[in-house]
Amino acid sequence: MPHELFDLAMPWWEFVLRAMAVYMVVLLMVRLTGKRALGQSTPFDTLVIVLLGTAVQNSLIGEDTSLLGGLLLAGVLLALNWLIGVCTARSKALDALVQGRPVVLARDGDIDWKELVRRNVSYADFETSKREADCRDDAEIDLAILETSGRITVLKKRS
Repeated sequence: MPHELFDLAMPWWEFVLRAMAVYMVVLLMVRLTGKRALGQSTPFDTLVIVLLGTAVQNSLIGEDTSLLGGLLLAGVLLALNWLIGVCTARSKALDALVQGRPVVLARDGDIDWKELVRRNVSYADFETSKREADCRDDAEIDLAILETSGRITVLKKRS
């Protein structure tokens, strides 16, 4: 029946509270796993993202299967994402909390191996970034930075 598409199984405000709670907890979990979690996605990372969405589905929707409930959740999640964007654009402290800060992985040809391990950066990924910067040897690196996006920026020494 068409009217069942719009019959909510719980009050509208419960959808909003569930969406806010799940959004904040998943954001915190993603931040705690480090910059590499969503930066340069491998097939494994993509699988984790899809499974994460499936894992929190019931926390968001409960017993509701209505069209209106799904649209309400989508709207709340998009609004939260927009609000976080607005707030982080206006607050450096909140931006650092949500996005993190860039991390130096190498300077003047010296690789900080402890930082690579701490940030879950494989040497293969580091090597890929070196090649993209046309650095054939570690000694050619002026600076290598793990950006907040998860991308590794390598600056080559000037001749």
